[in-house]
Amino acid sequence: RRIAEVKANERRKALEEILYALVVQKFMDADVSLMPTISPSSATDASTQVGTWPGQEEKLKQLHSPEAYEMIQNHLALILGNRVANSNTVAQISKLRVGQVYAASVMYGYFLKRVDQRFQLEKTMKILPFASDEEKSDIEQSVAEEMRPGGGKASAYAEQTHPEVSSQPGNFSPGGFGHGIKPSRLRTYVMAFDAETLQSYATIRSKEAVTIIEKHTEALFGRPEIVITPQGTIDSSKDELVRISFGGLKRLVLEAVTFGSFLWDVESYVDSR
Repeated sequence: RRIAEVKANERRKALEEILYALVVQKFMDADVSLMPTISPSSATDASTQVGTWPGQEEKLKQLHSPEAYEMIQNHLALILGNRVANSNTVAQISKLRVGQVYAASVMYGYFLKRVDQRFQLEKTMKILPFASDEEKSDIEQSVAEEMRPGGGKASAYAEQTHPEVSSQPGNFSPGGFGHGIKPSRLRTYVMAFDAETLQSYATIRSKEAVTIIEKHTEALFGRPEIVITPQGTIDSSKDELVRISFGGLKRLVLEAVTFGSFLWDVESYVDSR
């Protein structure tokens, strides 16, 4: 039994390495550089400042369908709010918080690629739910209403797909949930899912993928020292601060979403072999 466990662990580690290597290869094929380790020294070392790295936004944009990129823009609006345009503004931000947003954005990218594949297939087969202009207007109005705080299905949607916004204190977005969100065809499509379907699409399907997300995030931001207070809250007294521009933060989020999208791709590829 012990030998079987050792072999299973070896296979799991080998699979993790293969999946990670394939993700990195996809970034290389797209001519997109992954961010280096983020550390407090970024405040003084220009070579490690996130804001000084090439934005590569156009390259990253081309790696997603137009509908998926609309959703990514909404994801950025949830995190940054009206600061999306203030790309040169530099702020000191909790490294733990940035790491949480990065990991959650990877998971969001994984989820987004998963639903976008289904959407694009139904779009190609011309079996998407048909909506007249009047019906579209009704849908958009419904979406706008649901995006208000506590707004029905949108709240559940946010909890499933935006844990960094719905469950963490100290959001980056100054406008609260829904600030800057625009109705989109893919968003409307996803919000038509029932709770069980949404849950299944938002779930990472393999332990190896979960481990890759954890290790990659830890490689970027280090292992956080999380201390839980007697009141059940996180003691942030030992948390480090990093200087990062909002343009750099946008770059990090775009990379994270793309990483998650690639992870779904390579996981599907390996699973099919």
